[in-house]
Parts: sequence; structure tokens; C-alpha cells
Amino acid sequence: MARTGWRKPASDRRLSDLVSVGVVTRTFPPTLVDEVVASCQRTEQRNRSLPARTMAYFSIGMALYAEGSYEDVLGLMCDGLAWTTDEEPLVLPSKSAIFQARARLGAEPVKALFEQVAIPLATDGHPEAFLSGRRLVAIDGTCLDVADTEENAAHFGRPGVNKGEQSAFPQARVVAVAECGSHAIFDAVVGPYTRSDPDIAAG
Repeated sequence: MARTGWRKPASDRRLSDLVSVGVVTRTFPPTLVDEVVASCQRTEQRNRSLPARTMAYFSIGMALYAEGSYEDVLGLMCDGLAWTTDEEPLVLPSKSAIFQARARLGAEPVKALFEQVAIPLATDGHPEAFLSGRRLVAIDGTCLDVADTEENAAHFGRPGVNKGEQSAFPQARVVAVAECGSHAIFDAVVGPYTRSDPDIAAG
């Protein structure tokens, strides 16, 4: 496949970025990713240049490197996977191919991966994480911009701005439960901007 995208060679990447990908693969081992992909019925029916496992790691990478382009984030994740696992380095396809592969994967496998690994981290050796034998947790919400598409605007809604106008981007409301002692988030729900934090938390 001809290379239509661009990425820095691995030698030009910061070692810290590759180490970060190594942490991702320890948290989400390839065997776990494959099991979740299979359980969500996203396993490829034929060989593709961007398999579901790669796209699952890419989706995680997009959250870690939100300012990066599709090509740069995919390149970083693939170089990191080649560095930490037995995967071969990927010849980067076009941005359109990356977008289509991400759409094929969908949100379900990423949600399932989060549910598999997101757990409280504090142990009995962290007394500040407990009160009267109960784990201290907090619930809070925030809003995040999402892509400016008709589908996102219809589902999530847009906040209002001055003079009755609406914001440039739709927004999703995220309500999460975090452990106070470690700040580890172990449950989260993404809902429309138009719903309140208590409403999303309740249901």
C-alpha cells in the first residue's frame, strides 16, 4: 500500500511517548483487546490494513493525544505497539481510511474496555481513601465539545450563547464517579448536554 499519510519515524519520536503507549498496552493487554473486540462482534471478516485491535488502541490514543491529527496519533500508537509487542509497524493509510476504520469499530468495544479495567485503586494501606470502613468516592460532571456534525447536534445538543445564538460545537455531558484517595475514575456516563448531571447520574 502506498503511503498517503505522513508520520515521523520512530527514531524522531520522544521516548516518553512510546513509554506512554507501553503503559496503555499494560493496562489494556492485546489479549484483552482481542477478547473485547470478539465479544462485540467487531472481529474482521477479512484482512484489513487497519484491524480492529489497532483501531481500539487508536481510539484510546485519541483521548491521550487530543491535539494530534489522526495520522500522527495512529503513527504514534502503531510505533508504540511495535516497540512493546510483536506487531509489525503499520504503513500509514489515508485519513479517510482511518476514519472509516474507526467508524467500523464503533464505541461499544471502547466502552467495554473501560468497564473491564476501570476499578478503584486504593487499598487498605491508604487510610485517607476510606472513612469508617467505607470507600470515599465523588461524583461530578463536565461538558466536552464534540465534532460539529448533524448527528451529534441532534443527539447531544448545543449550549446557548449570547443573543439566542448557539455555540459552534455540540457538547456532550460526562458524569463520572471517582475514588477520592486515588482520583481514579471507575464509572462514567456520556449523555446529551441538554440533560443535567443529577438526571444522567440517576439513570
